[in-house]
Amino acid sequence: RISFYGYRRNNLVTFHFSSPFIIMATTMTTTMMLMLLALSSHLLSVSAEEPKAAVSVEEGLGIDVTAAPPSGDGGDAVIEEEGEDGNMIALVGQKDNPCVGKKPLHGPEEGDEYFKNVQCIEAGVKQALEQAGANVTKGYNGEFDAGDRVPIVTSYKEAGLCPVNVHWHLGAEHLSVGQFDENGTGPTTTRRRRRSRSMLAYDDEKVRLGFQCNYYNATDEKFTKPFDWKHCEGMQVGQTYEVHWPHSAAGMCGTEWQMQTPFYDGVFCKSGIISLDPLNTFQKIGVQAQVYTIVNDETYYNDNLLNGWIEYPDMDVAKYTGSTTGTTRSNEICSRFTPITWQVDRKCHMVSASSIDKLCEDMKAQKADMSDDLHAHGARELVADQFAADNHQRLH
Repeated sequence: RISFYGYRRNNLVTFHFSSPFIIMATTMTTTMMLMLLALSSHLLSVSAEEPKAAVSVEEGLGIDVTAAPPSGDGGDAVIEEEGEDGNMIALVGQKDNPCVGKKPLHGPEEGDEYFKNVQCIEAGVKQALEQAGANVTKGYNGEFDAGDRVPIVTSYKEAGLCPVNVHWHLGAEHLSVGQFDENGTGPTTTRRRRRSRSMLAYDDEKVRLGFQCNYYNATDEKFTKPFDWKHCEGMQVGQTYEVHWPHSAAGMCGTEWQMQTPFYDGVFCKSGIISLDPLNTFQKIGVQAQVYTIVNDETYYNDNLLNGWIEYPDMDVAKYTGSTTGTTRSNEICSRFTPITWQVDRKCHMVSASSIDKLCEDMKAQKADMSDDLHAHGARELVADQFAADNHQRLH
C-alpha cells in the first residue's frame, strides 16, 4: 500500500505540482500491481488566472492509485489495450510479456479511470501540469510555472534511461519557426489511416496533420517519386513526420522486452525506480523528438532508427518538461501523464523512405507486438502558452 502525504512549511502544506505520477509496486502472489501516485483534481488550487500559484493540500491526506490489467488471456489470444490514439488495439502472442498492462488507468478510487484525459481548466482551476508539444523556437519559454522541476539536460543514456518505444505523428506536434511551422508544405493530399487490427474502424478518418517542414519541392522527384513500402503503413514521400522515442529508467533495458507498444507499457514496466520521494518522473522518463521530411533518395539513408534519433553535428536541442501528446489532447483536454522530460531537435531533417521502412521492419522483429505503431498517429494541436512550461533549456 503506497500513500502520498504533504509536508508542512510555515503552517501551509504545499506542492509545486498538481498531478505528478509515480510508479511503485507491491507483489501479491504472482500478480504485480503498478501503482501510480497522484493528487485528485478537487484537492488542487492552481489558479488559471495566476499560473504561478502554488498548490495546497490538506496535511496527512493519503491517496492510493492502482493500475488495471489488460483484458484477454495472452498466448495467441488477443489482448486489448488502449493505444496512442485512444482506441483499443489488439496485441497478439504477448502472454509472457512482462510489460503488458502496465499503463496506469485508475486513481484514488477503484475503477475511477483517473488517468484518462481531463478538462484542462474547470471553474478557473487547472486540472493538470505542463503539457506538450510546445513551441520550441529559440528564445521561447512557456507561462506555466514549473517550480523547481528541470528537464534532463544530459543525454538520456547518461541519465540511465533507455528507449522503450518508437512511433511518429503526421506532421510536427512541436513548432520551430523557420523549420517546421504553419508555412511548411508537403504533398497536396495526405494518406488516410487503415487500422486492420484495431478494435475500432478508422478507415474513413483523416489523421490530423501537424506543422510541416520547408523542404518540399513538387518539381524535385525525391519529394514526389513513389516508394514501394514493404513494412510501414500509409506513409508518403514528401510528407513531414515527427518521430518520438520514449525513454525510461523503468523499462526492460537490455532485454528482448525493451521495446513496447503502447509505449506506456514500456515506460512503466519495472517497479521501484520511478518515485515521488523525491519526485523524479521528469528525471526518469523522457522523450526524444526529431522531425523529418521523407525523401526517395538513398543519400539520406540511416539503418538504425530503432534506438533513437540521428545524431547530427551541432544539434540545437530544446529541453523542457511536459506531458504525453496525441490527438486525444488539446488546449481544452489535457493529459495527466505529466511531468516528463522532452528533448526536441529544433531543426527539420531529410531522411530516406527506405530508412523509415527499415525501422518498421525492425519494429516487426521485436518480441513485443509493435504493429499499432507502424503508421503515423495524428498530431496534437500546439500547446497554448499558459499550459507550456517556463523551464525551456537551450543546449547543443
